[in-house]
Amino acid sequence: MMIVALNNKCNLTKKEFREYQIKLQEVKTTSKLILCPSFLYLDQFNLTNIKLGAQNVSTTDCGAYTGEVSAKQLKEENVDYCIVGHSERREYQQEKNEEINEKIKRLFSYQITPILCVGEKRSEREEGLEKQVVLKELTMATKDLTEEEKGKVIIAYEPIWSIGTGLIPTAEQIIEIIHTIKEMFPQNKVLYGGSANEENIDTLKEISEIDGYLLGGLSLKPEKLQIFLEKLEK
Repeated sequence: MMIVALNNKCNLTKKEFREYQIKLQEVKTTSKLILCPSFLYLDQFNLTNIKLGAQNVSTTDCGAYTGEVSAKQLKEENVDYCIVGHSERREYQQEKNEEINEKIKRLFSYQITPILCVGEKRSEREEGLEKQVVLKELTMATKDLTEEEKGKVIIAYEPIWSIGTGLIPTAEQIIEIIHTIKEMFPQNKVLYGGSANEENIDTLKEISEIDGYLLGGLSLKPEKLQIFLEKLEK
């Protein structure tokens, strides 16, 4: 079964989110859908055809940590999945691999499945460092996890230079990175993210190594998401 995770990022007002959920309830798919809305709307989630995810988690447990949201709090909201290590947090919040590792450990302590994002910058791709970058991120993010925990991590390959640009790597480039990931994590689901949409899914779905998708902009457009899913599952 394909996994399709929907990352709303910092979008939608409360009214818009309610209307959005009504449209999502009508989406038909055989894939597993995971919705990752803003923290503000976790308690507004009421869909029966989609699993609930979060976009981030604190490295700490509950306590005097202003502005943080802990794994324990996410669990109370019935969150089953959580994105960690997204490139936007790595860039804008200077999130380090060591922090991502701690977040993953916190999530597992509350039986929440991490969706770990890895990927290279354009400069790293041009220098031929993409494999080295991805392997380093994977190694450091999963440090000290048990083998069972490592096997449960969902890995999302998102080439940073592709996110929001409309550009996607060639099939050969995607396959090469997924093979690299699978050599280290042979049992794990590997998603692709980075400008995947209803127009290029016909090309992407030919890559059998892809186990699903992490969608950003497309996640906000239920009608186009439905087209994406229909083409994916055809």
